[in-house]
Amino acid sequence: VPGMLLTIFRSAFTPAAEISGFAGGTFIFMLTWGVKRGLFSNEAGQGSAPIAHAAAKTDSPVRQGLVAMMGTFIDTIIICTITGLTIVVSGAYLSGESGAALSMLAFSTALPYIGEYVVTLGLVVFAFTTLVGWSFYGEKSVYFLFGHKAIIPFRLLWIVVIPVGSVMDLKFIWL
Repeated sequence: VPGMLLTIFRSAFTPAAEISGFAGGTFIFMLTWGVKRGLFSNEAGQGSAPIAHAAAKTDSPVRQGLVAMMGTFIDTIIICTITGLTIVVSGAYLSGESGAALSMLAFSTALPYIGEYVVTLGLVVFAFTTLVGWSFYGEKSVYFLFGHKAIIPFRLLWIVVIPVGSVMDLKFIWL
């Protein structure tokens, strides 16, 4: 772990990284991609999670707020940190891969025999919960904008869009 942290620190302060860090266009570009990745990871600050948390039936709004914060903490601090550290420790960041393929390579290198299954299970759970969550958000928004009669057409459109989005190019999705 100390060697991995040293690699991260050294990479951050190479001449190329320093020049890029001071270039305004590069900074904005990286900031944009960082925000996109952050929203993709846990949607913190996007404003969609309150749709679900406001619908919760609870006697303690404080407890509901803690539940809301735990989701962001677990995803960002725990899951993303473990993934990032595994990518660096395994050396997978040098492979040129990106997205799920990079995580798969890193975990299969660091955890032979089970690493691929860890990433696959994580992706399945992430994909399923994302589909359910965004379906709920969309349905609540459609209900608010157009009323109850628009829910069934929204659900049908949602079912059609899912397979289309699952086969599109990853670069286009990030764009």
